Amino acid sequence: MADRDYSRFQKKVIQRYYDNRDGLDGQRLSELVADLYLAEGKKKAKLWETAKELMTRLNVPASRIEHVVTTGDAAILAEVVKDIASGKIRPAPKQPPSPPTA
Repeated sequence: MADRDYSRFQKKVIQRYYDNRDGLDGQRLSELVADLYLAEGKKKAKLWETAKELMTRLNVPASRIEHVVTTGDAAILAEVVKDIASGKIRPAPKQPPSPPTA
């Protein structure tokens, strides 16, 4: 990706997005539960791939991700969302951004 010079405002917007990404991913995962109940065919497969990606980013254990995806049951995914919301599954600690390299 090309180097871009962002304005201070743009940098703050980008930083706030990444600061709140865990919450956004949790919200998106909960919305996927409803979408999975209604989806069929190729769309359902794509939604499961997205759910797998989101659960990985939210630090859900790999064995649980595999179980949820292989069963293909939205009710089990809803339990994962419930555990994330209750704090049983916590996101990985935030890493400070690495300095840009030239």
